[in-house]
Amino acid sequence: MALIKRQELSTSEREKYLELLLLADEDEWMVRSYFRKGWMFRFTVEDETIGVAHCLPINETTVELKNIAVVPQCRGKGLGKLMVQNLLHWAQDKGFYVMEVGTANSSIDNIAFYQKCGFRMKEIKRDFFRAYSKPIVEFGIQALDMVMFSYDLKHVKVNKFDYIRQKK
Repeated sequence: MALIKRQELSTSEREKYLELLLLADEDEWMVRSYFRKGWMFRFTVEDETIGVAHCLPINETTVELKNIAVVPQCRGKGLGKLMVQNLLHWAQDKGFYVMEVGTANSSIDNIAFYQKCGFRMKEIKRDFFRAYSKPIVEFGIQALDMVMFSYDLKHVKVNKFDYIRQKK
């Protein structure tokens, strides 16, 4: 079994992982708008980076998973789901009651992914992606709206460890 570890990054360490965040959100200006706020995490297996995630508090009870990215060579192995599970435990341990996440209406794979992770659709933020500098098109669909999901953290069993085990 390999161990997936989560490491919180200091503000000064974040720049090193900006390119990974840009895999999940192509607009560097948007990423930099929240980059120094909240919490940013590096996930590793045997000290090799497998992905990063960024969380921002919305209020005292709700945190948003603003960005999550898995390195290309580690995709399709269930690691993203394990990273999300780890973040759900972290958020619950921090005292949050809800985790939210948003993705583009055109991000069909992401919409399925978040639902597989247990998130439920919450709302649509119409025209969210019109603020982006360049249009985003996926599956022949232009990203215009943000599909918001939420996860009720009272359904998460608290994991007191800083990792989740994953079968090799």
